[in-house]
Amino acid sequence: MAQQLATMRTPEGYAAVTAYARSHTGDAAAAAYLALGHAYLLDKRYVEAESGLSQARRDDGELGDYADFLAAEAYHEAGTDPAAEAILRGFTDRYPESIFDDEAPELEANVLLAMNNTEGARKVLAAAEETDAVSRPGYQLAEGQVEFALGQQQTAESTFKRLLLAHPLSQEAQTARARLTQMGVESTLTITELRSLGDAYYNAGRYAEAADQFRALAQEPVLDNQTRESFQVSEAACQLKLKRLTPAQVQGLPDTNDENGARRLDLLMELARDRNDSADQQRIVSEMETRFPHSLWLADALFSSGNMYLLQHDYAKAIQYYGELATRFPEDKNAAASHWRSGWLSYRLGQYSDAARIFDEQIRLYPTAAETVSALYWRGRLYETQDRDPARAAANYRTIVRVYQHFFYAQMSRARLSELGATQPASAADLDRFQPLAIPHLVDTFPEDSPHLAKARLLANAGLNEYIAREIKADPDSSSWSALAEAQIYSSYGETFRAVRALKRALPSAASAPIASIPLAYWRILFPEEWWTTIQAESVKNNLDPYLVASLIRQESEFNPSAISNKDAFGLMQLLPSVGRRLAREEGIEHFQTFQLLDPVMNIRLGTRYLRQTLDKFGGVQEYALAAYDAGDNRVTDWQAAGPYSGIDEFVESIPFTETREYVEAILRNEETYKAIDNFARLHGEVEKTASKSGNPALAGQGESPSSTPSHD
Repeated sequence: MAQQLATMRTPEGYAAVTAYARSHTGDAAAAAYLALGHAYLLDKRYVEAESGLSQARRDDGELGDYADFLAAEAYHEAGTDPAAEAILRGFTDRYPESIFDDEAPELEANVLLAMNNTEGARKVLAAAEETDAVSRPGYQLAEGQVEFALGQQQTAESTFKRLLLAHPLSQEAQTARARLTQMGVESTLTITELRSLGDAYYNAGRYAEAADQFRALAQEPVLDNQTRESFQVSEAACQLKLKRLTPAQVQGLPDTNDENGARRLDLLMELARDRNDSADQQRIVSEMETRFPHSLWLADALFSSGNMYLLQHDYAKAIQYYGELATRFPEDKNAAASHWRSGWLSYRLGQYSDAARIFDEQIRLYPTAAETVSALYWRGRLYETQDRDPARAAANYRTIVRVYQHFFYAQMSRARLSELGATQPASAADLDRFQPLAIPHLVDTFPEDSPHLAKARLLANAGLNEYIAREIKADPDSSSWSALAEAQIYSSYGETFRAVRALKRALPSAASAPIASIPLAYWRILFPEEWWTTIQAESVKNNLDPYLVASLIRQESEFNPSAISNKDAFGLMQLLPSVGRRLAREEGIEHFQTFQLLDPVMNIRLGTRYLRQTLDKFGGVQEYALAAYDAGDNRVTDWQAAGPYSGIDEFVESIPFTETREYVEAILRNEETYKAIDNFARLHGEVEKTASKSGNPALAGQGESPSSTPSHD
């Protein structure tokens, strides 16, 4: 119930948790009242939050610091500051291990300011000067507010500026800027400082705010022409991102012989690409090569031009631009990708000697780049087909299998090694530097005496999910088990997708790790088998491998049955409503409604049917069907027509959309990993295919309908 309230906060949810709280006593009632107070606080219903949290505070249990801190927040927001101060006074002494110890000083200072006790607020902040609290934007904002209230105008100005420039994307920074404006000193921010704000907004994707900042800067009266023009072109770049820029607007910018002029041409090139004007695109890039041969804006234009011709299947032109970027700008952020693409497209055109040379350079120059595993594999293929050197090919393949164990190209390499039979790999010292990513020390048992872990579990019962990870990590000895503990707590209340994400963040090296190198409990959460009975039954009905279905679900929704994408795709297998309605008719389901796609059983039933149909359209070839599932049938038909391909590996590498190519590779990798996990488990005596394999009995048998998801109160 508490979890549902935290997620939905409906009248029915409030009523259910309230009834539960009133009918229970002790820890159970305290957790329910804490859940209510927290939910009301999120909904800005502060008076009701006060009531629920005051009830929770009557029980001096393990979550006492949460009840106190959240109650103080509620009292402060409701304007009942004396009650808030009574709670916050001595908070860090009462709860020396609380995760709120760094936040309490800033909250108490704000409470005291609201009570016109400025000197008290100053003392509270001063007492925390030697703690980590001082690095928090909230502390710095409170510090500036206190200084301003004490009449220390210059000091407050300095503090607000420091906050704004150090944490420009924070909510506190916006408040600090408003205070500077109110004080009449925003104009004292230097041009360099204001530029840094615009750059921060732009790099964070906040293009409208960046555009406003650059526009204001361009209107500053005391600027040299070059600086003013840099702000004008920066604003234009924001408008391009916002899809509001026109060629006339860019043509109206000064055509200068500096970086502003180079960026202006780059913007014109992007607009030419958008309207598919090859002649104008080529003319602009040629002009940039002549006028700005060393500009990084030329590098951007070259990469974008290469991508343009890649999508048009004009590989010769794409090679020209990619190759030029890699040659002129070998340290550019896109150099490794451009270098690889020039080699790959040379291979596709049958220019095998050029391809071999570029692949060798890629392996030597960019050993850590994401594309280099592809270069290792395709150089191996050339060793086989062109150089007639199977031993050296085997060396490349074995390196891939050793370093990138679960990657798509590891699967392909194992297949090639099988074809090569007893061929012994050549000795290749240049391949020895390729090593798998390090795996952190991990354990699958937890200390029984960790108060932070105990509190994290109680937080889940109270629906205070946003604090779970912080609470676990507050244990100083948790590095080897914190990720698993967090993930298992999420799994215990049915949020498998949160559990998967927690372990993905903690184990980015899992795709290159042997199964035996990571405890099985981690793998079981990383590769869930929720709704397995349904997946098996529907897979049998549609002649599918259940591991393929689970792999697709993992990639599409991470097993979140409530997922709705920005393209309006629903549920575990991300079905569009129109597709769902058609499939429901075919299945004989009457009165189907879109919301039923959020039912896991229904979604799997229809999604497996859709996957079967897609496979049938493409001759049962998984790679084609998966590409179509992601990008659409017409695109895959178009990509097939761009062949011929020597094998399915060549088709996959030739998918021009990076997202779709990685999608296909990931699902094939997932499928193999699922099988490897189960094979490893069988070898080590694990037989049951239930979620409890993750060490979480609360998960056993979960998943056959929404109503079976465990609730916590």
